[in-house]
Amino acid sequence: MNLDQYLPVLLFIVVGLLVGVVPLLLGRFLGPNRPDAAKNSPYECGFEAFEDARMKFDVRYYLVAILFILFDLEIAFLFPWAVSLRDIGAVGFWAMMIFLGVLVVGFIYEWKKGALDWE
Repeated sequence: MNLDQYLPVLLFIVVGLLVGVVPLLLGRFLGPNRPDAAKNSPYECGFEAFEDARMKFDVRYYLVAILFILFDLEIAFLFPWAVSLRDIGAVGFWAMMIFLGVLVVGFIYEWKKGALDWE
């Protein structure tokens, strides 16, 4: 077994750990440390909360977030398709047109249902 083959992997792990740990240690030891009551309070803003932190969010907030992720991921499929369009030919082109057609139908459905309205 030749350990020279593992040297690049070990070097990659060591450099990755150094890049992650060294800035944290520098900030911990070289950064200013002046705590006071406002900084140590459980709220970022420095004053007491005036509402319950466990309030319910509107479902539309989650719906918009899910729709964003959905369309963002679907757009991510366009990049490999565009790069390989010359190789996949007409079949690949029409398959993507069907895919985009389904996206457009879904988008129109969401728009008509009012899922994209924020009030």
